[in-house]
Amino acid sequence: MNRFFKLKENGTTVRTEIMAGLTTFMAMAYILSVNPNTLTAFGRIDMGWYSVFLATALAAGIFTIAMGLFINFPVALAPGMGLNAYFASVVLSSATTEHEFTWQMGLTAVFISGIIFILLTVTRVRQILLTAIPDSLKHAITVGIGMFITIIGLKNSGLMTIGVEAGNDIAANKFTDVLSFETVIHMGSLENTDVQLVIIGLLLISILMVLRVRGAILFGILGTTLAAILMGAVDFSSINDSQAHWIPDFTQLNFWEFDWEGIMHTGIVSAIATFTFVELFDTFGTLVGTAERAGIMKDAEEGKRRVGNAMFVDAVAVAGGAMLGTSTTTAYVESAAGVAEGGRTGLTAVTTGVCFLLALFLAPIVALIPGPATAAALIIVGVLMAQSIRDIDFQDMVLAIPAFLTFVIMPFTYNIANGISFGIVTYVILACVANLAGKKKYDIHWMMWVLAVLIILRYVLIGSQG
Repeated sequence: MNRFFKLKENGTTVRTEIMAGLTTFMAMAYILSVNPNTLTAFGRIDMGWYSVFLATALAAGIFTIAMGLFINFPVALAPGMGLNAYFASVVLSSATTEHEFTWQMGLTAVFISGIIFILLTVTRVRQILLTAIPDSLKHAITVGIGMFITIIGLKNSGLMTIGVEAGNDIAANKFTDVLSFETVIHMGSLENTDVQLVIIGLLLISILMVLRVRGAILFGILGTTLAAILMGAVDFSSINDSQAHWIPDFTQLNFWEFDWEGIMHTGIVSAIATFTFVELFDTFGTLVGTAERAGIMKDAEEGKRRVGNAMFVDAVAVAGGAMLGTSTTTAYVESAAGVAEGGRTGLTAVTTGVCFLLALFLAPIVALIPGPATAAALIIVGVLMAQSIRDIDFQDMVLAIPAFLTFVIMPFTYNIANGISFGIVTYVILACVANLAGKKKYDIHWMMWVLAVLIILRYVLIGSQG
């Protein structure tokens, strides 16, 4: 292992690498329960909880091990937060529209975005796109996704309810005038057990994070589950045969469940663009940030080469994860936890990947975790993603306004693509005006002009729906 992973060359040992890998696993193991609950929308999408659990563990295990073995990189991969919520929201929001967007179409969109990533990485166009987007918008996208998944957590737990003062629900794709004495968003009842549990979960995870406990989110979820059991909120009889496999049943895997007939539906085009665009920035930030923490970027050229190779594995993971039956699989920022413990090589990633594969035998335990526990995790992950707001210059209106529109429109229109679109178009317009007025020189990459034109055409020709 010393020769294969170059342990001495990187100033580390087998013991250090294994402990770092276990730390990374503890920091991101929450995805094993959060992803199945999110992609099935807590029972409202018929993907099958156990099927998604299998896909989550397999995708995380296989591609994290691949990252370690082939790239010797201490980064773990798993189905990404934010895009899994977007996946579920698109499927649910289309239920009442003329052209339904099925979860099979969603997996097809993810698979195609993975193929696009492979092509962009091989041709190095990916690096051009990363250079084209201003840093302020990159940070705003991260903040917006954090707010988006926070709203998902608030809604699914019942801590936030949506309706009008009279108690009437608003039908999908319908709009209502709100008078001065009316509100649309309410706080859920504190007498509701789910609301009580999500508050307990938020407090537990928050306290553990303040105490800097490794795996705070995972332990918080487990603690909330224990509280739910004590409160009688866990129905043990609800664990049916489809969820209670101690031995993995791979026949239930949603393998290659693609809908090629619906491939030209306008909704799927929008979804492909969103999956591709968001993953583009999320992966870059995670890989570069982790590489810097691990000391890989000390040699700039070697660092860039390894990050480029890691991007290729990440691109393959996107397509491979879709084949297994889960949303976008991507590099995890929680990998920094393992690096902080001394992880410097691919042995860290291999250790984390093996842990995910072993987790395949824990499905009955994971199935007991109640929705409010995972909802609390979503809200806290939103907090972590919102930290990127500190890197946005709000004193410069050319940067501040597009960034603000990006992370506000995402959650309040319940669509990641809308936020990104408004951010790009407004930046191009404001930067162009500022340049013409001679106030300050702003760089507008030619790719930004291309993206802005494509976005405008998308909304003009297709409309805001789909």
